[in-house]
Parts: sequence; C-alpha cells; structure tokens
Amino acid sequence: MSIPAIRDRVVQAAVKIVIEPIFEADFLPCSFGFRPKRSAHDALQVLIDESFKGKRWVVETDVANCFEAIPHSGLMSAVQERVSDRRLLGLLRAFLRAGVMHEGTVRRAVTGTPQGGVVSPLLANVYLHRLDRAWRGAYGTPVRYADDLVVLCRSQGQAVAALARLTSLLADLGLQPKQAKTRIVHLTDGGEGLDFLGFHHRLVHPRLVHGTSQFTFLARWPSRKAMQHARDRIRFMTMRARLAAPVEQVVQELNLFLRGWAGYFRYGNSAQAFDKTRNYAVMRLALFLAKRHQRPSAWGFAQVYRSRDTFGLVSLNGIVAAPRPNRAWRAPVEHRR
Repeated sequence: MSIPAIRDRVVQAAVKIVIEPIFEADFLPCSFGFRPKRSAHDALQVLIDESFKGKRWVVETDVANCFEAIPHSGLMSAVQERVSDRRLLGLLRAFLRAGVMHEGTVRRAVTGTPQGGVVSPLLANVYLHRLDRAWRGAYGTPVRYADDLVVLCRSQGQAVAALARLTSLLADLGLQPKQAKTRIVHLTDGGEGLDFLGFHHRLVHPRLVHGTSQFTFLARWPSRKAMQHARDRIRFMTMRARLAAPVEQVVQELNLFLRGWAGYFRYGNSAQAFDKTRNYAVMRLALFLAKRHQRPSAWGFAQVYRSRDTFGLVSLNGIVAAPRPNRAWRAPVEHRR
C-alpha cells in the first residue's frame, strides 16, 4: 500500500468529486463497493433475496491482487470512454505513474492503482465495470463489492458455467480470480456455507417449539475471522503492557470498539456471537483488574460481577436486527422506532 502526500490526497479528492457522478451514471446495480448511498448491507440483502428465490448454488471468489494488477493502459481506456478532458486525463496518468519511494529509490509500476489513494477505489470500480457490463446475459446474479464477488445460480450447471465465464472475462481484463478463495458452494440445510463481507452465510431450517418450521432461509452471523479480529482487539486493549492505564479509559476504549463492531454485525443472526464477544470482553476486563491490583483472577471476576453495570462495559443485548427476504435491511430498526 502507498500513501500519497497530503497535497496529492487533496487533489485526488477534488478529481473524485468531479468524475464520480459521471461514472455513477453508468455503474450497474450489481456493484456495491465504494459507491455513494450503497453499502455492504445492500449487497448482503441481495444474497438473502436471491437465495429465497431458489438461487442456492454460489460461486465465490475475489480478484487476485486487484488494485496492483489493473493495467494502466486498460484503465485509462475505460476512463476515456466517459472523460475527454486532456488536462484531467493527464492528471489521472500522473497519479498512476507517481510510483512509490522504497529505500531511497522511486519505483514506478505499469499496473495497479495505489490502495492508499483517495481516487483508487473509484478507478478500480471504473475498470471492473467492464466485467459487470460484459456479464449481462450470463448465468446467475452477480454481487460485487469492489474486488469481492459472488454469483448466485439456480443449479450446479449454471454455477459451473458462471465460474468459467467469470474466469474468461477476468482474463480478458488482464486479471484472474484468487485460486484459494474461488469455489462453488451449494447452500443446503445443514451443509457448508460461505464467508462474504465479514459474515458467514448458511442455509438453516429453524425448529419451532410447537411443531416444525416449513421454510428455510439464509442466516448470517460474524465469520470466524471477524470473531477472531474482535478477540484480538479486546486482548490488545487489555494486555499486561497497559496495566498503568486507568480502568475507566480501558472500558471506554472497549466500548468504542464493541459499538462499532456490533454496529456492523447487528444486521444478522448475531445474538449468539454477540454474547460470546461480550463475555470475552468481561473476562479480559476481570483479568486486567486482577493483574492491575496484583490479586488472583477470582478477585477480578468478583469485582466485575459485583459491579451494577459491569464497570460501564456496554451491553450488546437486544440490538440484533435479523434480515428478512424482500424487505429493506433497515426496516426492522425503523419499525422499532
């Protein structure tokens, strides 16, 4: 990753303001990443809706080294389809040719858009729009968030054809799917699921208390990677090296992280994952207190559980808004209000 100088970032932001509306007019509904008024949860809702319609064969992949592999010539050709101003085109070429300072030497590549650049996500979308455009009429429903991509299909044959088509289209663009993350998944009750945009997605058939359920639906909750990330952050904020920090400060930092993390994952079937994460935070806080006062761990747990509000640690209960097919993902929250 390369981070441009501040003045370069200001110029890139100005360029983005100018050209983004031009390309937004062309971008297709299957694209969600780094676009105004579109979010990861909009993309996730498509998975819920399409699986409910019976599309339960899923091609999952992402573009290998997408930001580094996009050829400059192809990217500028895509830009020139909609932009003809020479000075603006020259400025974009300068961004791409800027290079990276490494050990006193400037290295200039002929491919890639710097991931640290303000305008780079937009340029990546401009280039990958060619993939979206060429996909029209192909098998399945594509959902692309930047370089992460899934295609939902009705049958195994469609999924195989979709993967072949996808590989061919990426090759035409000078790109290729990441082999380690490319596979076809059949969503079945009790079968394996897939990870996409931080969530693990799996088809479930809920068992009701009074009788059996007659439907299946695509449930989602934080993936193992997302759960591990939460544990790592909590462990970092309560590690031994921070024992000199006031307990109030540590709790405040934990709350900031937990609110942000849960704010994203609340739109899912995440209640059990939230309980585990909050319990882990309570455990780490108890151990932190015990170590800070040089007391046994049992003393730390006693202090935490005797506290009326667990030392002010935020609760994650009651904030989950499970998604529903063919309903806006924000609807459950608005309904409560």
